Amino acid sequence: MRNKTDWLGMIIVALLLNGCAFINVEMMRPVSPLQERVVEGEGRPKVLMLDISGFISEKEKSGGPFQVTPSIVSTLKEALQKAEKDEDIAGVIVRINSPGGTVTASDIIHHELLNFKSRKKVPVYACIVGIGASGGYYVATAADEIIVHPTAITGSIGVLVMRFNVEGLLAKVGVSEQTIKSGDKKDIMSPFRPATPEEQQIMQTIINRLYGRFVDVVQARSKNTLDRKQIELLADGRIYTADQALDAKLIDRIGYLDDAVATMKKALGIEQARVVSYYRPGGYKGTIYSGAPVDGPQIVNLVNINADGLELLSGMEFMYLWRQ
Repeated sequence: MRNKTDWLGMIIVALLLNGCAFINVEMMRPVSPLQERVVEGEGRPKVLMLDISGFISEKEKSGGPFQVTPSIVSTLKEALQKAEKDEDIAGVIVRINSPGGTVTASDIIHHELLNFKSRKKVPVYACIVGIGASGGYYVATAADEIIVHPTAITGSIGVLVMRFNVEGLLAKVGVSEQTIKSGDKKDIMSPFRPATPEEQQIMQTIINRLYGRFVDVVQARSKNTLDRKQIELLADGRIYTADQALDAKLIDRIGYLDDAVATMKKALGIEQARVVSYYRPGGYKGTIYSGAPVDGPQIVNLVNINADGLELLSGMEFMYLWRQ
């Protein structure tokens, strides 16, 4: 005698064969809201640890088959909103390990951190643990204090836009491109033709404006003592070791992540505090370094950045990015 499972299976198969059944299977796993976990310490006050890691983009990322995870921008905004509602949050440390990313994403995060500080009235420190270059450093300038690991790399103040010209490649395989446009600048910086001198000048003007904005945020950072000309001399795109950045007055001190925690507790006048982090179910953080890439320079493959949504051939991105 067949059990209920066998009969149910036969009925489903029969319905499918007769074309009169619709099965709706939810393929995308829902994204769970952020939850809090105590990483270390005790007491009522909390020091929140936030992460800015990898390529900074406002685009969602693939989290595996049938799952899309929120972007860095979206996640940080969600974390700040959660922290703002928590009366026990006494300070925030933003752990940075990033070569930068898009101009827009870097600027949004910088803006959100400034707004959070203004509303919440708590100190925000940036701790660069591996790389805090270009957009990574741009984000750090929103903090009240920038602390850099002894082996970290920072700087790379500047902006770039990348463009590939594939005209010659297409010609070799017998493929041509034709664009019908309303004006001669409509396909400016197209990968299918050389840029004209006028177009290059237009793009350079935009680059200069975005570069000027970068210099502005460096000059406006809380503990800056450099004037604009001094910053511009340092902001030629070069990278700096921690001790070089300290000598150049681009950062405030050299130290480790636990030094940042200790410095914040001292500034707050508290002896004990819980270091907490936010996570989505399925993640795990056992210490303040959990999930942090190893110190030292990272290799960023610009081809692989395409997986984060950087479409190098079909479009352009203005980037605060250390191009390695």
